[in-house]
Amino acid sequence: MQTNTKEIYLTEKGYDDIKKQLDELKLVKRPEVIQALKEARALGDLSENAEYDAARQEQAQVEGKIAELEMMLEKATIVKNTNKDTIGIGSTVKICYVDDDEEEEYTIVGSKEVDPFAGKISNESPIAQAILNHKVNDIVDVVSPAGSYPVKILEIC
Repeated sequence: MQTNTKEIYLTEKGYDDIKKQLDELKLVKRPEVIQALKEARALGDLSENAEYDAARQEQAQVEGKIAELEMMLEKATIVKNTNKDTIGIGSTVKICYVDDDEEEEYTIVGSKEVDPFAGKISNESPIAQAILNHKVNDIVDVVSPAGSYPVKILEIC
């Protein structure tokens, strides 16, 4: 079996959020599932016990998620971009799409923290790849599957 050795980039907030989620699973959800299993076992015949089957399935999901989160924290590299001169993982940037003069603000995060609705884009995305290590007023070409387009970096927040 091949292990995934790819680095996982997380902001401090992302790391803390994953840690909180892990604690919730271990301290609250896991005991709830164990209790549900005990109660389902008490109902008798396990071969036709839907409650027991459901509890076992939920236990497998909880344990799988715990293992996934523990692996993420173990392999995490916490990034903190304090450099306001150039863009890096953790930077919040305002850009302007040159062709239509539309402005957007994005925070560049690792792939495990992506939330497009909150403006968090992956460091592996075409926009992030194009603007990483650039400065305010730089105009860069973003190469995407739909073609390339220019963006201007307006601000590094």
